[in-house]
Amino acid sequence: MAAIPLTRMGPDLLGAKGVPGSYWPCRSPLFSPDLHREELADLLADPLAATALAPLWRIGPANAADRATRMVMEASALAGWTVLVRELGETWLFDLAGAAQENGGNWPRKSTRKRLTGYERRLAQEGEVSWLQISGADWSAKVLEQLGRIEADSWVGKTTDGSGAKFLTPAQRARWQTALSDPVIADALSATILLLHARPIAFSFDLRSGDKQYAIAGSYAEDMAGFRVGKIVTCRQLEGALAQGVRLVDLGSGDSGYKREMGAVCGPALFDLLIVRQRKAALLLARNWGHEPADLRQMTLASPHRVDLPLPSLKHIAAAAALAGTAVVVAE
Repeated sequence: MAAIPLTRMGPDLLGAKGVPGSYWPCRSPLFSPDLHREELADLLADPLAATALAPLWRIGPANAADRATRMVMEASALAGWTVLVRELGETWLFDLAGAAQENGGNWPRKSTRKRLTGYERRLAQEGEVSWLQISGADWSAKVLEQLGRIEADSWVGKTTDGSGAKFLTPAQRARWQTALSDPVIADALSATILLLHARPIAFSFDLRSGDKQYAIAGSYAEDMAGFRVGKIVTCRQLEGALAQGVRLVDLGSGDSGYKREMGAVCGPALFDLLIVRQRKAALLLARNWGHEPADLRQMTLASPHRVDLPLPSLKHIAAAAALAGTAVVVAE
């Protein structure tokens, strides 16, 4: 029926768990294709399942358009759990196939291609320009180190603590190396790397699933920004994706203007879900975590599985408050 992998999160006292994932967008429970919402609700309401799932468990970032995400929200509410939603923004979607069709099957359009050619010509005046297209068996520790070198030379490596990077440290690269040991994942992931005099200066890191692609990360050396190397590598990657049959590109959340400029539009929201067994604990967590959607609230109140559970002990309330960032004052 369902596979819900879990790992511990937060203070040990709380006993909270979360659904892990190598990286967005692959963070979701797995359900049988013919599973119905009511069947999942029965499973989640079972005392053994409730014990295995812990007092509260988290899924996120989760795509609001994902059928599994919506099903777990609705089934959890029917099973008497409270679902809290923290909104993380919207994704941006780019209809690559549609954009190409509007230009006679080619992308980018002629005016954009002309500008890119100018950028590439200027860059070539600085030295030898070359490319690496990495996927499948081409992945190696050396490739990941090249991606890390680009991040080290980028604004992320120079002006932040590096926690937002993907390949900067050996520990960050090791996580991807583990994922890439699976040949299916290695085939799905790709890196397009731009080099100048054999120095890696920009990359695009993407995941392809069928005719859809997810833009996982991209970066470029800060001293090369004037040559628009970020745009050059993005367009080179998308040209290759179109040739491989990619029709829709999910560019993730956040936009500094370049996504709209290339024709992307707002897509589904990204949620961070906290699913809480104790109603009173959920009310406390909601103050800092996020709201409970109205339709799910009505579903919870009308649930055939609704059970008035005893008030959790002080230590569990304190632990839940700590996870939510709420200060706890105790009057003796």
